[in-house]
Amino acid sequence: MLKVGVIGVGAISSSHVEGYLEVDEEIQIAALCDLYEDKAETINKKYELNASVYTDYDKMLENEELDLVSICTPPFTHSDIAIKAMEHRTHVLVEKPMASSLEECDRMLEAAEQYEVILSVIAQNRFKNPMMKLSKLLSDETIGSINHTQIDSHWWRGFNYYDLWWRGTWEKEGGGCTLNHAVHHIDIFQWLRGAPSEISAFMSNTAHTNAEVEDLSIAIFRHEDGGLSQVTSSAVHHGEEQKLIFQGDKAKLEVPFDVKAYTQLENGFLETDETLQQSITETYNQLEPLRYEGHTGQIHDVIQAVKGNKAPLVTGEEGRKTLEIIMAIYEAATEKKHVTLPLTKDSSFYSRESLLNHAPHFYEKQNSVDNFQNNEISVHGDYE
Repeated sequence: MLKVGVIGVGAISSSHVEGYLEVDEEIQIAALCDLYEDKAETINKKYELNASVYTDYDKMLENEELDLVSICTPPFTHSDIAIKAMEHRTHVLVEKPMASSLEECDRMLEAAEQYEVILSVIAQNRFKNPMMKLSKLLSDETIGSINHTQIDSHWWRGFNYYDLWWRGTWEKEGGGCTLNHAVHHIDIFQWLRGAPSEISAFMSNTAHTNAEVEDLSIAIFRHEDGGLSQVTSSAVHHGEEQKLIFQGDKAKLEVPFDVKAYTQLENGFLETDETLQQSITETYNQLEPLRYEGHTGQIHDVIQAVKGNKAPLVTGEEGRKTLEIIMAIYEAATEKKHVTLPLTKDSSFYSRESLLNHAPHFYEKQNSVDNFQNNEISVHGDYE
């Protein structure tokens, strides 16, 4: 029986709790921890966990012999909690983003190596059927070499979204929509396309005067193979239409799934390649679906790693790669320059202290509430 703890019982914690309860494994959620005891007790009662409840994660880690903890707290707390858990020889699954700086990521990776534990970062969209099928088609070079990638990470959040005490500040949230919303799509991008070699970017706050951070950014990437990519990160897009488009030599692949393939006429103009389109579609439809999707899929993956059956798909190193691209976007947009990867420790966006010294304040945070009465995450976009 694997004993699990959940630290932080805000909106996203239910995805972790439900994931642990859903997977077909011997798991006990033995402990819950949150600054607000009543919130933890509510989760405990709702899911009939009979777990011990703590308001201090240090005491939880000292009192409970846990195999794995899920960390669902604000980004600025991730590294300290994760490192403390790993010091107790406890495996860690931490919510995105991995941390609020690359320096913190590096300390987490060092701890994972020192204490020989698993460190995984939530990237639940990798564990969705369309994404996993797309990864197989791209790895087989079905569409040829990739010339252009378009990532539309379009979300919408109201003004009062940033009233929550830790949101909307560089100190506690670590960034705006690029970090905390587009992180999902940027992770998929770097997983499937690989990190770029050079980044240019702009960012702005167009609609949220209660936040220091950006609510819109647009980045252009150059890859070593000559290809280009563009990423739009937004919290101001009505409709929340989200897309990942990979344009290859032979065809285009898109999520939500779409395929287009052309061949040339004698004069160089296009003719639809019906045969290739049909072949790619049939291959896509025949690929085996996942047993579990989303958070549940990643939790199952991490549990297999804890049991020694496999390495996790999303390691701490993978989480750091995604954060590095985001920090490079911030550096490029703030300092109005082309930024090359990898970032060095001299980067103004490597450490948390340096980030706080250089990050722009679009506005100053005005309102602050401890909790919303309704903590439900509403989803309206097409994420399949």
